[in-house]
Amino acid sequence: MRQISHQDNTPLLEVRDLHTQFATQDGIVRAVDGVSFTLQRGEIFGLVGESGSGKSQTGYSIMGLIDPPGRIASGSIKLNGQELVNLPHAGWRSIRGRRIAMIFQDPMMTLNPVLRIGTQMTEAILAHRKVSKEQALQEAHDALVKVGIPSPGQRLKCYPHELSGGMRQRVVIAISLLNKPDLFIADEPTTALDVTIQSQILFEMQKLVRETGTSLIWITHDLAVVAALADRIGVMKKGRLVEVGLTDDVIERPQHPYTQALMRAIPGNSPRGSKLLTLSNHQDAELPAASL
Repeated sequence: MRQISHQDNTPLLEVRDLHTQFATQDGIVRAVDGVSFTLQRGEIFGLVGESGSGKSQTGYSIMGLIDPPGRIASGSIKLNGQELVNLPHAGWRSIRGRRIAMIFQDPMMTLNPVLRIGTQMTEAILAHRKVSKEQALQEAHDALVKVGIPSPGQRLKCYPHELSGGMRQRVVIAISLLNKPDLFIADEPTTALDVTIQSQILFEMQKLVRETGTSLIWITHDLAVVAALADRIGVMKKGRLVEVGLTDDVIERPQHPYTQALMRAIPGNSPRGSKLLTLSNHQDAELPAASL
């Protein structure tokens, strides 16, 4: 396991008893129901769960992207000691992109289809820092190099539709790097990509975290992905964090029945000829979350 180095034990991110709710015609949906965890500087935290488990809404809550009819009903989210819950809109402008950057599953949620890549990247820099356009363009070029994009000078002149899906996702990661954020939140960013491209991007993200000391929350349904990427894993089910632990511990010695079921669902982890696994209701038993 990768050794995490930081100057003190003060977490970069502290999430405490977070409750995020959505008002619907059928009543209140508790998308995030009492989630608590911490994240150290330079740490990769994998947040795992099936569709509807609340993992993405946890990420959106941290990013301040819960819009009506949703709301953070209670709880605390602190970044470097600064409370983010109920932060005014003006305050978020200095946080998003500058201190926290989010990488979505669909890169076109970030990229503007009618602007060249170079224009979008330089605008991302100039929105937060007073530098010349020439310096911003050079920083954009250097960021494309960091994420492994060939011929970066040519790519800066391209429109998003002229790039492959994997290339667009690399561009989004490069944009996220521009203002040297403290925290990346990646929401299933490789799900739509083929296995080879997925592996390349995972490698690049690990490398970037090591080189920059940035922390990363990797949100996914795929335990195998976070097993290869994360320092710690949190497993979510029905809005709750049912298990948190060091990656090796969660993978090799899962404690919660739901985590055990997820492990058995990984191809090759069940005996040949065994019955198809179903996640039954008895696996809803709670396990107190642990912050390591």
